[in-house]
Amino acid sequence: MSMSTNAWHEASPVPAVAGVDDDASGDANPILRSIDPVVARVKRTIPEPRPISSHGPARVLALCNQKGGVGKTTSTINLGAALAEYGRTVLLVDFDPQGALSVGLGIHPNRLDRTVYNLLMERGVTIEDVLLKTNVPGMDLLPSNIDLSAAEVQLVTEVAREQALARAIAPVLPYYDYVLIDCQPSLGLLTVNALTAAQGVLVPLECEFFSLRGVALLIDTIDKVRERLNPNLSVDGILATMYDGRTVHGREVFARVVEAFGDTVYDTVITRTVRFPETTVAGEPITTWAPASAGAKAYRSLAKEVLAR
Repeated sequence: MSMSTNAWHEASPVPAVAGVDDDASGDANPILRSIDPVVARVKRTIPEPRPISSHGPARVLALCNQKGGVGKTTSTINLGAALAEYGRTVLLVDFDPQGALSVGLGIHPNRLDRTVYNLLMERGVTIEDVLLKTNVPGMDLLPSNIDLSAAEVQLVTEVAREQALARAIAPVLPYYDYVLIDCQPSLGLLTVNALTAAQGVLVPLECEFFSLRGVALLIDTIDKVRERLNPNLSVDGILATMYDGRTVHGREVFARVVEAFGDTVYDTVITRTVRFPETTVAGEPITTWAPASAGAKAYRSLAKEVLAR
């Protein structure tokens, strides 16, 4: 799916989002104000994932949004765990200097001798030297910490600096079914590296107005990377996160996203729940921390959609 910035603005009349620019009385969109568009949306039939007898080569997905706090890390961990439940081998790449992905899996990033930074910047360090097993069978991790922030500066002088991550993970792609890259909340060189290494982009999008506006800039960046560095890059899907169907604002933002991007928006919607902060403290995915919860079921549903695309 490719949509230019201009097409986004034409398709999505964002000034009409409730609570931001529209009439507070709500006369402009009475239907959206009374019907939850998540419930009303016609869902696609997604088949149950089939068992596989062999693994690889991996499909690389970058979970990307330059706005922070939209659920990138939570979605990376829980989508990876759900894919592993369906028998897929998964590699998670923590590509954010904050190391939130590593922390979310119970790892203390600052105690690590080697991280993805060493893999990128030091000759002689192999991916096997950095790779960690997680508590989820079939799911591994390339951890990160604050050292990675230096890579963005150091890579500037490197030849083919945008391909550094792609070169680093290439040796293990035959052994995994999915590689999920948790990007930092910016559109800098590290994110460009992730987009260059990926075949697809999964965009977690908080159902909130300012998150919605930032999608135009992200789509523009994805288009530029496709044109100049990675012609195989596409937007796999947009995932609505932190959704609260009780609010007019949330319902209208979701409706605008579906209006602009259509079937690119996953049927699965991640609602707000206290379970996700609990899993961060526990250092494990929601699929194992609270396997019967609505959040766990939602990420299993998302995994089915990802496998079907």
